[in-house]
Amino acid sequence: MKKIFIAGIAFLYLSCTKSSGPPLNTTPFNVKSFMVNGDYQGNIYTNLKNINLRFIFTGGTIDKNSVNASVSLKTFGGLSVPLNYSYDNDSTLNVVPNGNLTPLTGYRFEISTAFKSQQNTALQNPVAINLYTTIDSTDKFPQITDSALLDLVEKQTFKYFYDFGHPVSGMARERNSDATTVTTGGSGFGVMALLVGIQRNFITRAQGLARVDTIVNFLTNKAQRYHGAFPHWMNGTTGATIPFSQQDDGADLVETSYMMQGLLTARQFFNTNDPTEVTLRNNINNLWNAVEWNWFRQNGQNVLYWHWSPNYNFSTNQQISGWDEAMIVYALAASSTVDSNRIPKIVYDNGWALNGAIKNGKSYYGLTLPLGPDFGGPLFFAHYSFLGINPNNLSDAYADYWEQDQNHSLINYNFCVVNPHNYNGYSSNCWGLTASDEQGGYSAHSPTNDDGVISPTAAISSLPYAPTQSLNALHFFYYKLGDKIWGQYGFVDAFNLTNVWFANSYLAIDQGPEIIMIENYRSGLLWNLFMSCPEVKTGMKSLGFQSPNLN
Repeated sequence: MKKIFIAGIAFLYLSCTKSSGPPLNTTPFNVKSFMVNGDYQGNIYTNLKNINLRFIFTGGTIDKNSVNASVSLKTFGGLSVPLNYSYDNDSTLNVVPNGNLTPLTGYRFEISTAFKSQQNTALQNPVAINLYTTIDSTDKFPQITDSALLDLVEKQTFKYFYDFGHPVSGMARERNSDATTVTTGGSGFGVMALLVGIQRNFITRAQGLARVDTIVNFLTNKAQRYHGAFPHWMNGTTGATIPFSQQDDGADLVETSYMMQGLLTARQFFNTNDPTEVTLRNNINNLWNAVEWNWFRQNGQNVLYWHWSPNYNFSTNQQISGWDEAMIVYALAASSTVDSNRIPKIVYDNGWALNGAIKNGKSYYGLTLPLGPDFGGPLFFAHYSFLGINPNNLSDAYADYWEQDQNHSLINYNFCVVNPHNYNGYSSNCWGLTASDEQGGYSAHSPTNDDGVISPTAAISSLPYAPTQSLNALHFFYYKLGDKIWGQYGFVDAFNLTNVWFANSYLAIDQGPEIIMIENYRSGLLWNLFMSCPEVKTGMKSLGFQSPNLN
């Protein structure tokens, strides 16, 4: 019995051993670690000149036959890059591109679950890494003098308003991707750009006069108006209002002010006894005198309101107050030559200046900011109202406006140099945060709303305030990034060197300040014309402004 029992145990042991086979490997086949160019920074890598990827796997050894079908490197546009592979051992894969990569390009590296081990186990977790290459620092265009470069930028940007102007209305299209929608404010900037075109001999005086006359006739005879004010957007053929939003389907007083700024500047420019110029001036005056500024006080309040709708009345309830891009509204509202339309000083003090609460007074990077939000806000605050209003030696009870605009620009510049969010590309040569397009949308970029997007208009339009810093940026944009951002109508709207994205858009409200402020820096043309308006002198002085230019 004893022998049989032992034999039975032996049979049971052998049976169990034979049926279970060798011990199973329960560790999943996966990436244990990886590095890009000898470093690990997660799944996003920027500013790369070359790419060398190294992966160590655990839970099995690499089936080299599965590599080609499961590993890929593609541009974000979907173009495949040939790869070379090498192996330090059966668990380590090295990958390098076969050839040079394109500078300032986004690449996606992937290892799919088709990647297998020699034990025929699929990779448990796929790999996806975003790789962004660095800038090519060579010049993209021959070096020219700064004067010639400014000529070139003005001339190329001018094409947006002349060559691309709407064929019926002559107005500026909102953006290059929309053939129908024209913009009131951007067209006001466009009128000023036309004057630069005449001054710089891009077109003749007769050509410029004809285009401004077309615009004025359209505004007079076709464009919808609401108590004398225009909407934000219009159909460029019919003049019908295109709603900016559901309840913003009528008057936009800020956009109207940008248009009037441009028209009054044109009125001063076309100053001869030529019958066409005389008629143009009269027609501009009719449009100017028709704006019922006081209506926008909403029943006599001491503040102006941005919008009025024939369908929703003042329902947006947006006051024009505090420091932003809209100082020009109050300057013009006080300058109306129609007594019933002209606002008194209390509306400016209470509505715009908030009885002094508009003041800031804090210091940023050693620069005092007289007015507005922390760090100054987006740079278009320093541009839109000051395309015509000359801030040199201009002051009132609240600020010195040259100090305001200059320090705002330099604070924006210093923020980009310090680069607290460590975005790729920010530097003393690459700066400028303002409202512009971005990947997937539009945003008012500023030091308090910074997502890595640089807008060329921000630095270029600040040329009068920060000439050295703005010229350095202009050099960088043109010579170093010119193959990416210089195009048919000058510089594109925006770019991001961290995510390596370049807009293909041009916007009237961003192209306009570039050409206008370059010219103001060079000759003061638009400043001199607008500030020569007798009613503007009277109106701004009535609000307490002081400047030799108002005498």
